[in-house]
Amino acid sequence: MEIKQINSAIMFGNWTDIELRSMIDAVKFNRSQLGKQIKRSLAIGDSVNFTSSKTGRNVTGIVTKIAIKYVTVKTVNGLWKVPANMLTVVEDMVA
Repeated sequence: MEIKQINSAIMFGNWTDIELRSMIDAVKFNRSQLGKQIKRSLAIGDSVNFTSSKTGRNVTGIVTKIAIKYVTVKTVNGLWKVPANMLTVVEDMVA
């Protein structure tokens, strides 16, 4: 099933409040697990990429701290505290 089909089924289905809450809980759990998985794969000094919620632009920086909720990323524009699930590790390209 494609994501568009899933979204349509959720938006236009006849769901009870209990069923919708269950779906929301499942999404929150999965998002939490994804964040934990990403945090485990990060190390201080890694190059990462994320999309700024303020500007909508792609930002690249270096991980300086990994905390419980946020990862601190040093960029040319300063330090950012970013949720781990918003980060993508940038593989060092050797030419």
